[in-house]
Amino acid sequence: MRITQGCFSFLPDLDDVQITAQIEYILQREWAVSLEFSYDPHPRNTYWEMWGHPMFDLRDAKGAMMELNECRKAHPDAYIRVQAFDSTRGFETVMMSFIVNRPADEPKVHMARTDFEGRSQKYAWDAR
Repeated sequence: MRITQGCFSFLPDLDDVQITAQIEYILQREWAVSLEFSYDPHPRNTYWEMWGHPMFDLRDAKGAMMELNECRKAHPDAYIRVQAFDSTRGFETVMMSFIVNRPADEPKVHMARTDFEGRSQKYAWDAR
């Protein structure tokens, strides 16, 4: 099962040239770039580990690609994503997010929803 989160998730994986082009797009809009990684790709897990600090002053995609390659070396079997943040409103807003690294064997995740009184719902999941 392929984890589908963020932009481009239903497309084939982006190669480094395509990732660089997306980072250049992010930088042209003066958004900050951030790299995050996780070994738990569950859709409800929104808190991934940050790789370094967000790159607020980055002006060249090469810097982000160098950091991405270092993250890949340190965590080759992790999910790694690029996030773009816009701070023009005085707070960080995620404008774009996409996965750039996946483990060779992606876990199979099964999620079951149970409906309760008052329209409340509970979710349970297991990796298969």
